[in-house]
Amino acid sequence: MITIKTYHEQYQADFIRLNKEWIETYFRLEESDLRTFANIDSYILDNGGQIFLAIDDSCGKVVGCCALINHPEKNIYELAKMAVSPKAQGKHIGYKLGLALIEYARQLGAKRLYLEGNTHLAASIHLYRNLGFKEVSLDGSTYDRCDIIMELDL
Repeated sequence: MITIKTYHEQYQADFIRLNKEWIETYFRLEESDLRTFANIDSYILDNGGQIFLAIDDSCGKVVGCCALINHPEKNIYELAKMAVSPKAQGKHIGYKLGLALIEYARQLGAKRLYLEGNTHLAASIHLYRNLGFKEVSLDGSTYDRCDIIMELDL
């Protein structure tokens, strides 16, 4: 059984660990990743966002995470930093995290969400499409590793 929880400081190391693990498996850490990890409170939480953690109830370990980042200057929220431990993949944890994030964004009154992804990670693109995201123009990507931007109207 998986429980989705919102961020508490005790999960900071897990959030960073999971993200570094997936980024370094497929790409390389970028400066914007390092800034985010060094400024979780000010960049994500204090700015009207939230972090979601997937906890494996059988062992109490964090096996997945994602972040909702507010971009008030663009009047849009971002689904970012989604990662699921390789040992826990294939169990719909990303989908559960995505649903929790979308519901939270709706409660905040968000009108749109976007994400930046990479089409080489076919399973993640499939997940985002199942959550209702659609591809849009690739303008202004934050990361070198991203080759697709997707949006979801709420």
